[in-house]
Amino acid sequence: MKYLHTMVRVTDLDRSLDFYCDKLGLVELRRTENTAGRFTLVFLSAPGDENAQVELTYNWDPDPEPYGIGRAFGHLAYQVDDIYAACDRLLRGGVTINRPPRDGRMAFVRSPDNISIELLQKGAALPPREPWASMPNTGTW
Repeated sequence: MKYLHTMVRVTDLDRSLDFYCDKLGLVELRRTENTAGRFTLVFLSAPGDENAQVELTYNWDPDPEPYGIGRAFGHLAYQVDDIYAACDRLLRGGVTINRPPRDGRMAFVRSPDNISIELLQKGAALPPREPWASMPNTGTW
């Protein structure tokens, strides 16, 4: 058995790709457009790590019910080389840092479709640093 990917539904493909690729730093591996089924699948991964993929599923026709986040789903997690630099880049890109990296080790943000994303510092935690050390939580993660 081999893990392949996690699928998340998105309501605006361009906005989601801006978040996942331009802001978070994932790369697009492949894309499939199914005209008969009226959907697009976009597979993403962290650069150089194609073994852990996220599949964005965009249904061309609006769903009559909004997508909800079930209680069984928690979050997607990515390791970063510098948690402070990653959070600064996201913040400058207009992304809300829901749980700032006060401890130099962990932060949480949300995608445009409210998917919780955990960022974890590679290796040991970095020393606490402002403005992160005193930044309060915002929303939920």
